[in-house]
Amino acid sequence: MINMLNELVLRADRPTDEQALRRLAALDSVRPIKGRALLAEVDGRPIAAIGIDDGKVVADPFERTAEVVELLKVRAVRGEAKADSRHPFLDRVRAVAA
Repeated sequence: MINMLNELVLRADRPTDEQALRRLAALDSVRPIKGRALLAEVDGRPIAAIGIDDGKVVADPFERTAEVVELLKVRAVRGEAKADSRHPFLDRVRAVAA
């Protein structure tokens, strides 16, 4: 459970995160994210991730992750906006956010 005493970290994935991303995908009953991802960790434990290239989300269904996923989406948009303002994923997120 996430509360005010937990430490939330949003970060880019590392090569050592492959197993954690696969675990999240298995828990979420979806295929793993391909390519680069942003991860959300609570107290050092990955609970959600978003694909940078396609916006695919995987999250631990046993945690309250809706707000964390929204933060990941915002972070993905901000990071990608610097690199390419005409990215298809950004267009979809911007449309949902509007």
